[in-house]
Amino acid sequence: MSKIKIWELICLFCAACFLSGCSSKEEQLQQSIAQAIQHADQELNQLKNELAQGQIRNANLLKEYSKVLQNQRPELAQISEVIGQDATDNGPLFQGLVKRLEEIKSLPTSAADEQTLQRLGILREAMKPSLFGDALTDPINMLADMSNGTLARVGAVSQSAEGPGEGNQLVGNPHYGQWQTNSNGISFWQWYGMYRMLGDVIGAVEYGSWSKRRKYSYYNDYGRYRYSSPKQIKAQTTLERRTRQSYERQGKQFTSPYAKQRSGASGLSRSSYTPTSTRSSYAKSSSYSKRSAGTVRNSSSRTSRGVSRGK
Repeated sequence: MSKIKIWELICLFCAACFLSGCSSKEEQLQQSIAQAIQHADQELNQLKNELAQGQIRNANLLKEYSKVLQNQRPELAQISEVIGQDATDNGPLFQGLVKRLEEIKSLPTSAADEQTLQRLGILREAMKPSLFGDALTDPINMLADMSNGTLARVGAVSQSAEGPGEGNQLVGNPHYGQWQTNSNGISFWQWYGMYRMLGDVIGAVEYGSWSKRRKYSYYNDYGRYRYSSPKQIKAQTTLERRTRQSYERQGKQFTSPYAKQRSGASGLSRSSYTPTSTRSSYAKSSSYSKRSAGTVRNSSSRTSRGVSRGK
């Protein structure tokens, strides 16, 4: 056999080995994604069962707060009942997890990649009962603020310590509304239909002012990456960048709503303080530098606990 033919065979052998290695790596990735989806299905069902069986403390508390506020302020009975749905698998928080998992399942096999596996990792973290319970502190505290001091905030400083502002915990959270930009280029928070009554309670919220004076909320300070889809994070990043550019053209200073993690949270599970196990592929383009976790804080003496002492 000539030297040329020998080298041809060697090259063909090397190419075959290379293609075999690539195929094996792709197959391993597909298997990992399939297993992660299977685990996510199981964990979502577990979360659903724990909600139904009353095993998540903050879900039970949210139901209780909803009933108390319905009796105390009949004019807010409808919105109280709607917000209370977050304590069930019919609420927007749980349904957001369902939708994100379905979106991943619907991806064609050829489109699945490392980022898909990363998305699944973060989604599975959001399905942890302890983290889901922490995420419920926002609707709980919104109801607490609307109770005129009858109900206490949970996992946050008291309303009197932080200052007035009903319903601000849910502003910026895409489960409850979205930012709408008018013809003048100014963005205002618009509640989804079932939450439209909150607009009458807290008034209009302009993005620039909210961004500068934003108060603590679990979603914005701890859970944004875990409880948002890549599309939602992209929309938030785009709005932030566009507003910053608008302010700069006017010679005004813009403060990102995510530039600083608000303090005052306590009583959260350790999972909320723990960094995500996988780097979010959609976090890289955001100026909000992975605020999904923070440093463990000691409980503040100003933090309200229990069902009373809201102020």
